[in-house]
Amino acid sequence: MTLCPDSTLSLVSPSISDCQQVAPLKLGIMASGNGSNFDVVAQAIQDGQLNAQIQVLIYNNPSAKAAVRAANRGVEAVLLNHRNYQSREEFDEKIVQTLRHYDVEWVILAGWMRLVTSVFIDAFPERIINIHPSLLPSFKGIHAVEQALAYGVKITGCTAHITCLEMDSGPILIQAAVPVLPDDTAETLHARIQIQEHRILPQAIALAASLSKATPSLT
Repeated sequence: MTLCPDSTLSLVSPSISDCQQVAPLKLGIMASGNGSNFDVVAQAIQDGQLNAQIQVLIYNNPSAKAAVRAANRGVEAVLLNHRNYQSREEFDEKIVQTLRHYDVEWVILAGWMRLVTSVFIDAFPERIINIHPSLLPSFKGIHAVEQALAYGVKITGCTAHITCLEMDSGPILIQAAVPVLPDDTAETLHARIQIQEHRILPQAIALAASLSKATPSLT
């Protein structure tokens, strides 16, 4: 895929010029909210920048706008409400069952606001990609943007990484650095970080697939 530069100040590393896959990747995307990252991946596929197809969107929040985005693009969306399950493990078992039903090979956590368990991780080893609004390992968990502002850092950003059992951890695929401006609020900074999330997520998917073919393990 080809990088599309924008006017937002940032530094993306590594710089990915082209990652080729012989066959389209079969993606399952999971989202809890607005679904803008879902849209970005879908658009990258439509534009021929990512050789993949979205098999299904799973969402856990009945009011998630991600489901509307999926419907607009003709992608089947499945609601799995975590409140209906006795434990995280039971919930993840249902997620795995659903992903396998749709023949998913790679799972993309695109704003998925739930901790995952070993049930999920073990079902798709080194094939779950997460996008997080900080330069990991700094500022894990929720409110990462607010944490960065409270700490007074001058540079933050976002990270696409392979998911492991520890929260917001695992091999880093791509990071984008974003400067923190003197008058930034959580809203303005998050908006600029999200531009870079949209920029690196399709690249990270292509890179992860490329690495998985080149090496027996990413860890």
